[in-house]
Amino acid sequence: MLRVLLADADPLQREGWRLVLDAQHDLGVVGEVPDGVQLLAHLRRHAVDVVVSDVRLPRLGGLQAVEQAGRDARVALMQRERGLRWVLVTATDLDRWGPMGLAAGATSVLWKGGDPESMLAAIRAA
Repeated sequence: MLRVLLADADPLQREGWRLVLDAQHDLGVVGEVPDGVQLLAHLRRHAVDVVVSDVRLPRLGGLQAVEQAGRDARVALMQRERGLRWVLVTATDLDRWGPMGLAAGATSVLWKGGDPESMLAAIRAA
């Protein structure tokens, strides 16, 4: 089972993602965080396979979280078992955020308002 961490400032958005993911037999939500600082703190303490994160999180953006996690020794130690992958989502300007997210280390960048099947496919492909 893939362990998924959800990161978005909007609790309703996280709940929607959780409902979709909890209905899958091969995916399990292992946590939810509202900002980038808490995202990194979670990654330092808990094993995660895939992070689904908005690119624009409070306190530390999703792009910056990808970059900082890649340089953080405690994150690397906790996530070394299977490696950590990122699916970033954005509600604005996918043409801008997409290339930036991939360059930062995300495996995919999706439109936030897209269909659930696209997100599920991206998580599984990561």
